[in-house]
Amino acid sequence: MRTYNRTSALPALSRIALALLAFGLVATAAPAPLHAQAAEGKEKTDKAKKPKEEKEPTGEKTVPILFTAEKPLEITFRTNVKQIRHDKGDESPWRWASLSYKDSTGKSVDVPVKIRTRGIWRLKHCEFPPIRLNFANKDTKGTVFEGLDKPKLVNYCKDNDQYEQYMLQEAQLYRIYQLLTPLSHRVRVAKFAYVDSASGKAEATRYAMILEDPQQLANRHMSRLVKTKGATAADMEPKELALAYMFLYYIGNLDFSFNGLHNTELLGTADGRVLPVAYDFDYAGAVNATYAVPPPNYNVPNVRTRKFMAYCEIAPEFPGAVNKLIENKEAIYALYHDEIGKLMSPSIVNETLRYYDDFYDEVKTQQNAERNIFRNCIRPH
Repeated sequence: MRTYNRTSALPALSRIALALLAFGLVATAAPAPLHAQAAEGKEKTDKAKKPKEEKEPTGEKTVPILFTAEKPLEITFRTNVKQIRHDKGDESPWRWASLSYKDSTGKSVDVPVKIRTRGIWRLKHCEFPPIRLNFANKDTKGTVFEGLDKPKLVNYCKDNDQYEQYMLQEAQLYRIYQLLTPLSHRVRVAKFAYVDSASGKAEATRYAMILEDPQQLANRHMSRLVKTKGATAADMEPKELALAYMFLYYIGNLDFSFNGLHNTELLGTADGRVLPVAYDFDYAGAVNATYAVPPPNYNVPNVRTRKFMAYCEIAPEFPGAVNKLIENKEAIYALYHDEIGKLMSPSIVNETLRYYDDFYDEVKTQQNAERNIFRNCIRPH
């Protein structure tokens, strides 16, 4: 079971401080973690590593080729499977792998890539671990992976149809988020054939998704990732925050914390704005995975039960966030009938759309939205 951070658990920082921290323009007096404090009394034998300096965000000149289309790619993924299945630590080593696909002419293209296991719950429980890819520019030039840096690869968790459907359902939620706002991760679905490089044995063939690297997301918004916890609703841009909360309510997701940076990212801009982004939606009610459970202290019976987690101080932005979902209803539903949607089980599609119907019933009028959602916002203690 996952652990959850309540948004009031961490001290608040001003939005200006959060944003400028991302740009390295201010320092904090926050105490070191306990394990770091304990280590201070020990003799240091290793030379301290100089932290890698972040590049100034330059914006995005062109969209990476991978994210310019949505038709699922067919990719062969070769790596030492036994090796990466044993990589369970927080800082697993980078391993070598290759991704192969056929270009528009039918020619086979082979791209070397470094990979590393990542994640928490999925790393412990999945047959095939989630992966961070690490591309070198010299290897991707002229390929479909050109312009990518370190995207996530969300693989199958268990080699069966049910878990493959979970992955496709979650991919749809990223696509919905992209319809609503550019402050969201791009995604590309692909059919992966997993091959063990040591034995040459085919392990599985399942759909997976490649998720935009957080650093690239930040760069295209001329910002840097805020790595300091403690943000409150007052620190973030209210319009964007309200939309994020409403989207998370729409899909029935409670597995997040903007304050604790749990399944969320904050982008700090040079002019002091802090922009919220959510990710990792497999615990959403819209997916309804058998392993998903709501946070124990949220008083909801199951993940299909929606709970509005936005703070009342951004209430003026709630109607606009609802309108965004209403305006995009037709486009959202269309996602479940396009080439990605057709990969899903028809019964799951119908069940998901009925779940969304429930939301739209709640917001038929402004009065309905106020009674069913807005008034349930969280008031500061």
